[in-house]
Amino acid sequence: MLDPKLIRQDLAATAAKLKHRGVTLDIPRLNSLEEQRKTLQTRLQDLQNDRNVRSKAIGQAKAKGENVDPLFQELKELNDSLKLTEEQFTQIQTELNDLLARIPNIPHESVPIGKSEADNQIIRTWGEPRKFDFTPKDHVDLGEKIGMDFPTATKIAGARFVVLRGTLAKLQRALVQFMLDLHTTEHGYQEIYVPYMANSESLFGTGQLPNLKEDLFAINNDAGFYLIPTSEVSVTNTVRDEILESDQLPIKYVCHSPCFRSEAGSYGKDTRGMIRNHQFEKVELIHIVHPDKSYEAHEEITRHAEKVLQLLELPYRVLSLCTADLGFAAAKTYDLEVWLPSQNCYREISSCSNTEAFQSRRMKARYRDPETGKPELVHTLNGSGLAVGRTLVAILENYQDEKGRIKIPLALQKYIQADYV
Repeated sequence: MLDPKLIRQDLAATAAKLKHRGVTLDIPRLNSLEEQRKTLQTRLQDLQNDRNVRSKAIGQAKAKGENVDPLFQELKELNDSLKLTEEQFTQIQTELNDLLARIPNIPHESVPIGKSEADNQIIRTWGEPRKFDFTPKDHVDLGEKIGMDFPTATKIAGARFVVLRGTLAKLQRALVQFMLDLHTTEHGYQEIYVPYMANSESLFGTGQLPNLKEDLFAINNDAGFYLIPTSEVSVTNTVRDEILESDQLPIKYVCHSPCFRSEAGSYGKDTRGMIRNHQFEKVELIHIVHPDKSYEAHEEITRHAEKVLQLLELPYRVLSLCTADLGFAAAKTYDLEVWLPSQNCYREISSCSNTEAFQSRRMKARYRDPETGKPELVHTLNGSGLAVGRTLVAILENYQDEKGRIKIPLALQKYIQADYV
């Protein structure tokens, strides 16, 4: 959530920055709600002060033995007015909070301005796409012969699910173990295991609610649970409503989990194979840092995700997303895109985002400033390190031979004890 001071004190400038994201603030409504809020707040304070004065007057009249019935009647009328004003104030504050909760983060000044993903900027590339002396197959054709089973998954759950069997299932498990080992032993992350369901407070905290509700799988019960779209939700919310000591920062977590997404609105796009499934695996990286360190951490978390691709020897490129392509909570995002021979293009495999204080303000996640002793908001970052299913797809396509066999990347061979799938 944005700092309310930006809305109250610098609304025009805030609206201009959000315009680059394709977001038009309803300035008249914001101004109207804010004016009503201030008016009602002032009235509340006046009524509360008046009640205190009248209550004191009743006490003094009682002490003198005077008739206090008229004073009690006036106090009752005042309390009725106070109650009505409190209800009006709560209603206006709720409307204002809901409106503020739907406003995305402001792009960092270094984010390229653009109108669509076509305006994303290539920062760097790594590796050369392999030149095949045969026509490369896509991961579906390759996978069907070695344990990738979509018909059975459809029978069990419906479209956009997959069953992996035998060595292919083992290869996915090897990828998870490889990523976790790399991030914990070389990159300094603490591994964490979290619930795969989260309540609405948690999803509000990281910005999936209320705007992105259609992308979530809700559990139909009174508890208000949702299946997590990413472990970012559960892991980042471990510091919700906490005040950390400054020497606890930075906190770096790595988490493997399944992810569940409805993929609302994406039908007809990437419907073939494992690119966009309702359930997939991901190894997620989370940083919780001092505000002065968040852009340094952003570069670090991106390098850590890149290292996975480098060790797997998969060609990729790094993009800085333009203003129009940023996620709701992100102030800046780098996307990593891996080369897929069957599509003859790069496809997203990781997003690494700095949300600055956007999530922490919603979560009330703070640290204690050692100089002032006051709580201040932390900054939170997240990145895929990596999306396991898409990494599996990239390995199948980049390591195939003309016979349809898949060579196991050297970095994975100690986990799977095989040269080929």
